[in-house]
Amino acid sequence: MKKSHKFRNKTAPLLATVSPVTLWLILLVAAPLIYVFFLSFLSTDGYNVVYKFTLKNYAELLNPTYLEIYANSFILAFFTTIACILFGYPFAYSMAKANKRKKAVMMLMLMIPFWTNSLIRLNGWKTLLGKTGAFNSLLLNLGLIDQPVEILYTRGAVILGMVYILFPYMVLPLFASIDKLDMSLLEASKDLGANRAKTFLNVTLPLTSPGVFSGTILVFIPSLGYFFVSDIMGGGKSQLIGNLIENQFKAANNWPLGAAFSMLLIAIIIIMVTVYKKTGGDMKDLGVL
Repeated sequence: MKKSHKFRNKTAPLLATVSPVTLWLILLVAAPLIYVFFLSFLSTDGYNVVYKFTLKNYAELLNPTYLEIYANSFILAFFTTIACILFGYPFAYSMAKANKRKKAVMMLMLMIPFWTNSLIRLNGWKTLLGKTGAFNSLLLNLGLIDQPVEILYTRGAVILGMVYILFPYMVLPLFASIDKLDMSLLEASKDLGANRAKTFLNVTLPLTSPGVFSGTILVFIPSLGYFFVSDIMGGGKSQLIGNLIENQFKAANNWPLGAAFSMLLIAIIIIMVTVYKKTGGDMKDLGVL
């Protein structure tokens, strides 16, 4: 009787609080992942999924054509991440050290693009960078070029689109790390004779490295799968792992192979997050958004 009373007083309220969250995660996270994993071992007759176990889908992942796309995906993700770090770190540093009013304005500027759909924003860039767009018109009017430059449908355009979409994902973790930086350590470094470059390399950068690593994870992983950026800015010329998944589920109607590609992408994510944790990263930093 006492145990039942104790359950009602302590355990029952806890379960009432946790259960909805647990149910939500099971229905919208765990169940779909289990389904995709199960689907990746099935076959297809060209039109429908056949419930016949096979490892052919995973063997197909080693197709030389797909290996080339993997390499292209990692190259694009690498340069996207590097560009986000190079542009994001100064922005985050300036925002962290700004006064309260200026910091709020900078944060608002960073977050306003999230209020508009990504596809609309990318099509805006497509209009600006086209042969008859504002950018080419400006260069022509200034006499810097004789004919419009082909900017769209190149690897550089895809990287630009990726950086534009993912820039906040790099800035926010960096801002969180830089904002906690003890400025007295920087002053001590200067007092000991270190110039700005040495102070940054030996003090600032190591202390803010958790933000760099968190931002890298948050930018690099989506860069592998944002197929719509490649479609709009690259005209489908720069294929990503995300494009492979999209094509198999839609055009090729080969859901099992698409599921195998999805599991490959999930495996990459797990490996990167595991490496991040092994290097001392805090998983809470990956939830800045």
